[in-house]
This record gives sequence, C-alpha cells and structure tokens, in this order.
Amino acid sequence: MVGAEFIQESAPEHEELKRAVLAWLDAVLDPEIVIASSSSGLLMSRLQNDCRHPERCVVGHPFNPPHLVPLVEVVGGEKTGSAAIERALAFYTAIGKQPIHIRREVPGHVANRLQAALWREALHLVAEGVASVADIDTAISAGSGLRWALMGPHLTFHLAGGVGGIAHFFDQFAAPMADWWETLGKPTLTSELQERLAAGVAAETAGRSIAELAAWRDLFLVDLLALKAGRK
Repeated sequence: MVGAEFIQESAPEHEELKRAVLAWLDAVLDPEIVIASSSSGLLMSRLQNDCRHPERCVVGHPFNPPHLVPLVEVVGGEKTGSAAIERALAFYTAIGKQPIHIRREVPGHVANRLQAALWREALHLVAEGVASVADIDTAISAGSGLRWALMGPHLTFHLAGGVGGIAHFFDQFAAPMADWWETLGKPTLTSELQERLAAGVAAETAGRSIAELAAWRDLFLVDLLALKAGRK
C-alpha cells in the first residue's frame, strides 16, 4: 500500500475475523504504518496476538454515524507501543475527530460501557413497570441528554453543586445517590421483556422507518454540532 501511513480496519465485530484481518494487514504493511481496529468492545491484546509487529496495533473506535459523531476511543493492547497511540490520537485529531485515550483495556471500552449501564437501568424500569419505553427515552432526550450534549456527568454535577461546585455536590447529594445505587436493577433480557421493549419502540416510532429515523437523527446532529462549534 504505497503512501499509506495509517490503516483503519472496519470488519464486523467478530474476534476471530478481526484477528485474522489484523494479521493479514500486519504481514503486508511496512512496520511503521499504524493499524487501527474499529472494534466497539474487543480487547486489542487478543486481536494483536498473531501480528509480527503488534506494537503498531491500536483500537480506534468511532461512533455511529461515524461521519458526524466526533468521538473516537483509542486503546492500546499489552504489546502496543506508546508511539502508535500518540500517532493515532494525532491522526484522528487532524481529521476533525475528538479522540480519547483509554489507558486500560476493559470490554466495551468506555462510552459503550456507559451506554450499557444506562440501558441496563432503563430495562429494569421497564421490567418493573415504573415507566413506559417512550417515557424513559423522553427522560433522557428531554432531560439529562440535553446537558450531556455539552458536558459529561462530572461537569454536570459540578454545576449542580452551585457556587461550591463538585465539593458541595458531594456534601449534598453523595449520600442520597449512594442509596439509589443500592436499588439499581440487574434485569434479565427475557423474551417477554424483549417483546415489551419492541412493542414500546413500535409505539414510540409511530410507523417511521429506520431510514426516516436515521435521516431525522443526522439532520439534528448536523445542527447540534454546528451550534456547539459556534459556542466554543
């Protein structure tokens, strides 16, 4: 691959397949070329095992829709060199992305684990009859999600502490929130719960197709990104 400096593989999320793809790329590419895998949750330490030059292999996980969402998670494996990580971070930054360096491997990386934690509680609330699928989605899209488009949970709670910031937030809300943690659910995604979720989603979408929903989402993301860019 003449002139290549950085390779991004985006094969399906199957460990054996990605492991084979990385090994093939590693065998035909010059050793200095960084190879990034788009894996959404696999561990690079396992994916790089068959490579002759595992030090140049990283996870470079973009988010859907990748042509709009700026986040990219960069994760090294046990044999990944620091130079490959730095080059990956620089590459994604240069093309307008917002990469983050995940310093220790965990299944699902960071953003998907946060999504999974939220969805687990959403499933629990549906299973327990606390709220409907649509109302739970509204709780996020018309509530916390509006703030999360600008800042994450730590800065959000820093502001919630008022002039005392995060320290005052701890004083006022840490104990009650710790009590809530004790009541968070561990739902089982049974066939019955899946049917309830599917029915709830069908009611919420009101007949709109996947293509219509994706176009609606993408137009919103374009406007939101432009707004954020203008407010920096």
